[in-house]
Amino acid sequence: MSNPIDDPGHGHSPAAWTAVVIMLVAVALGTLFFFFDMPALVWASAGLLVIGLIVGWIMAKAGYGASGPKYSPKAH
Repeated sequence: MSNPIDDPGHGHSPAAWTAVVIMLVAVALGTLFFFFDMPALVWASAGLLVIGLIVGWIMAKAGYGASGPKYSPKAH
């Protein structure tokens, strides 16, 4: 398995990790609220999911994405 130097990575960046963690929490909470029949909180969880996407996009634009200047890839 090779990894060329110019490969931007596969989402191993602070922006990607932050977005995924926020969205994972949103899906987990949405599932829990759906189970307990709390529709308002299910919709709030859907809103948190969208916020996670926006936070990841903003962080990537701020340079914390896989090809951003503030990200330094780790050697494996």
